[in-house]
Amino acid sequence: MQTISLKLPDDLLAQLDSEANARGMTKSGFVRDSIEKALRKTSPGAAGSCYELACDLAGSVRGLPKDLAENPKYMKGFGE
Repeated sequence: MQTISLKLPDDLLAQLDSEANARGMTKSGFVRDSIEKALRKTSPGAAGSCYELACDLAGSVRGLPKDLAENPKYMKGFGE
């Protein structure tokens, strides 16, 4: 494994230290995991499943029935 140097503003370093401690990780481990996740998100070949792409949207719309399929009136005309 290679070593790199990184300069961070004091406030960002404090946030990094706090978050790594809260997760029981080293700062290096937390930075490594964060970079891996960021690279997976931006990599065109790693788009993931439909669920992975939209999982942050689940439950974000309020006032709708929990399951549209449980009431036949919502399914009227579906598949025609």
